[in-house]
Amino acid sequence: MKDTKGNTVGLATFTEDASGLVRINVDVRGLTPGLHGIHIHEKGDCIGPSFTSAGGHYNPLSKEHGLNNPKGPHAGDLPNLEVGKDGKGHMNVTTKLVTLSPGPTTLFTANGTSLIIHAGPDDQMTNPAGNSGARIVCGVIEKK
Repeated sequence: MKDTKGNTVGLATFTEDASGLVRINVDVRGLTPGLHGIHIHEKGDCIGPSFTSAGGHYNPLSKEHGLNNPKGPHAGDLPNLEVGKDGKGHMNVTTKLVTLSPGPTTLFTANGTSLIIHAGPDDQMTNPAGNSGARIVCGVIEKK
C-alpha cells in the first residue's frame, strides 16, 4: 500500500476460507493517529496523489453506503481502521460481503479492485463514502 507521495506504508492481505468468509489483515505505518475510513474500491488502479483512478466503493449489488445503513452496505464497506499515537494501524477483520473466488462479489473483476484508506473516519451511513475525506493510501488487490 502506498501513500500520496508513492511511499510504501504497509501491506494488506486477503484470504478466503472454505465457507467463503474473507479475512483482511492490514498493517500500515506513518499515518495520522485516529480513526480512518477504509474501503475496497471498484478499480485496481492507484494513481496518486488523489487515487481517484480507483473509482468509487466496490458495490456490485447496488446497495447504499455504510455498515449501519439499513439499505446497505456496499460490498467494499469495512469498519474504521484505528491508528495509534505511533502512526501505526492494524486491522484484522472478516467479511462475507466479498469473495476471492468467482461470483457476483469477487474482488478479481475485469477492472480489478483496490483498498483505500481515507484521511478521516467513516460515519458508516452517509452516501457515497461515509464523509471519510481524502484518499491517503491505496493498494491494488492482486492474486499472489
